[in-house]
Amino acid sequence: MKDSPDPRPVPAGAPRGLMRAVATVGALTMASRILGFARDLLIARFLGAGDAADAYVVAQFVPNVFRRLFAEGAFSSAFVPMFARLLAGEGAAAARRFAEDSLAVLLAVLLVVVIGCQLAMDWVIYVIAPGFVAGSEKHALAVVFTTITMPYLLFISLVALGGGVLNSLDRFAAMAATPILLNLTLLVALGFVALGLSKAPGAALSWGWFAAGVVQLAFMLWQSARAGISLRLSVPRRSAHLARLAKLMMPAVVANGVVQINLVVGTMLASTLGTGALAFLYYADRINQLPLGVIGIAISTVLLPRLAFDLRRGDAAAAAEQQCRAVEMALLLSLPAAVGLGVAAWPLIGVLFERGAFTARDTDATAQALTAYAAGLPAFVLVKIWVQGFFAREDTRTPMVIAFACVSANVAISVGLMQWLDHVGLAMGTSLSGWLNAVLLAFALHRRGELAIDARLRRAVPRIVAASALTGGATYGLALACAPWLAGGGVARAAALVAIVAGAAGCYAAAALVLGAGRLSDLKAALRRQRGLPPAPSDPAA
Repeated sequence: MKDSPDPRPVPAGAPRGLMRAVATVGALTMASRILGFARDLLIARFLGAGDAADAYVVAQFVPNVFRRLFAEGAFSSAFVPMFARLLAGEGAAAARRFAEDSLAVLLAVLLVVVIGCQLAMDWVIYVIAPGFVAGSEKHALAVVFTTITMPYLLFISLVALGGGVLNSLDRFAAMAATPILLNLTLLVALGFVALGLSKAPGAALSWGWFAAGVVQLAFMLWQSARAGISLRLSVPRRSAHLARLAKLMMPAVVANGVVQINLVVGTMLASTLGTGALAFLYYADRINQLPLGVIGIAISTVLLPRLAFDLRRGDAAAAAEQQCRAVEMALLLSLPAAVGLGVAAWPLIGVLFERGAFTARDTDATAQALTAYAAGLPAFVLVKIWVQGFFAREDTRTPMVIAFACVSANVAISVGLMQWLDHVGLAMGTSLSGWLNAVLLAFALHRRGELAIDARLRRAVPRIVAASALTGGATYGLALACAPWLAGGGVARAAALVAIVAGAAGCYAAAALVLGAGRLSDLKAALRRQRGLPPAPSDPAA
């Protein structure tokens, strides 16, 4: 990196081994998801699947869908490659100026969005959840809860900018740790409910989201300062780089957020199906998000700056190899996870959620939705990987066009299937549109000569499929064998679920090794591998 006279230089970073970086992000994401499970268990216990639960689902959904579409989606996808290009080509001072200008504009836009949504919250709820009848208790609760949670968008979007800078410098730990703080804060809010200090779980959780945004922003500012990065807040100003950022962001809003757009469509349609539908889809999606977060988000988070780095230095072969290993890693982990979730959906939902206000009927409805979501899990992961091939080349238009087609397909499929399958049809529509998205992205990359499938990947894929199929059969057998314990008391049910999960994981590990889908030597080599420039300065957070 070029030297800079800036008294606050941006620290230099260099790509480390892909597997090591993914392991860091994945481990922190796994910790967050485990805490998220604990949170969701308490939410199911106190809220169940009634009107308050549906209202809370909308309240946390509204700021989060904006966050995923604009902040962590479109903004990060456009910002990270541009920041990496400026850092490599024009030096730290230019990259810092671009980041500070982006911060100023982002903050101004967010203030307008948040204030506008607050002033028009009745209409926001009507658009997101048209099935919530105006004047009903459910609609009123959704308005109150979402008014409380909406400022979270402001806080987490600023966190996303700081995380984008750190990720570009090969420092992934800080951003990956912020969801842990969210879940801890929400658990504290639920603690107030458990202790009887709050009689309204939905309101307590909504205030928990507000507090979590403050905590996450404070943490990111601290981590940035530790890394030697402190962006100054200035008056928004026009520049060629900001114009380029805006141009890239507009199509990326649709391209990177296709899954979120599909979920918006599902939320709107589910709100018309009556009490419980939104909650069933929420709980099922939370289970499905565990492997999606640990696998898909971890890999794509690491892959984007890596691809941008390799492409900026003109090393197309290294970029292609990174992409192949990312796909191989994704399939090695997501295919067995999808099979396991689909086969063991009923034991999972029953043991994790069926207590308190969450009934056996709720378990059955949620498990059906989980099975449908699980069918699309590998596609969701592949989309997150393949779309980075476009973003790293600063092409956001092609994924946008594909996303439009997939959103249209999702609406058509969901509307058709919900007539016969209710909320399960919505989950199936999301999964089918996910597969369509993955296929179209792969086809577009292939036509441009940017989808490399090397011999190692071609050899691994059929073996991964075979190992996953064997694991599905083993999981089904374990579930049948453990059926008497699953029908018993709390401890017996929990032990049976642990046995099923552990047995399935052991079966897959053995099958993968025997069939050659994965090898311990590859894992060890990946963990040791150092690529690119000399190692980056030590990151205490990593």
